[in-house]
Amino acid sequence: MVTAQNGLPWWYFYKVGEPYEGLQLESVDPGGRQWTGIGPERAIGCVVYVASEIAEPGVIRHLSGNRFTLGEPSGAKTARVKAISRALIGAGVRAPVRNIRHEMWLKLWGNVSFNPISGLTLATLDKVATEPGTRGVARAMMEETREIAAALGVHLRIGIERRIEGAVAVGAHRTSMLQDLEKGRAMEIDALVTSVQELGRLVGVATPAIDIVLALVRQRAEVARLYPG
Repeated sequence: MVTAQNGLPWWYFYKVGEPYEGLQLESVDPGGRQWTGIGPERAIGCVVYVASEIAEPGVIRHLSGNRFTLGEPSGAKTARVKAISRALIGAGVRAPVRNIRHEMWLKLWGNVSFNPISGLTLATLDKVATEPGTRGVARAMMEETREIAAALGVHLRIGIERRIEGAVAVGAHRTSMLQDLEKGRAMEIDALVTSVQELGRLVGVATPAIDIVLALVRQRAEVARLYPG
């Protein structure tokens, strides 16, 4: 089972090693229902580097990117993950097999900040990442996220400014959270933001910037009836 999603997956602490082996993320899997019902041993991670929009039900408008990075929770290059990689490459997309947790954090590093800020401001990615005020808020959230990742043994391979400039290069893209808000769909707040706050509490890293933005975007979604109150 390939779980291609934004944010942190419910199986994140499967095969991660001590001291957190087997921990279940309440923010993305309340009560461990997916962990128990599906089983983390079935999961293969996938980080999607594609900018796209839902034009209408069943129709996806592809804007840029074609990379689908894969990885086993254990980090092993198993026969099953290599077979999936070959199939995707055969279909014309990039599908490298890598340390999937490092890849997840690298993408989440932008999503934890740019997505909720865009949901609050209704601004496209280029505006969020270049306007000094919102760029500063995003940077503060990313600094907290980097510290949490480091506490969990994940060291992001690029700097914050380079990550922000990567977002600028995408251009006037509506983030997935902004698209959900505009189209009246449930907003993916917990996987992208609440999960990072939960892990901050776990490892003892303060998250003042994340806490503020999370409180605001939750209320924005609740008012729109797109998040459980």
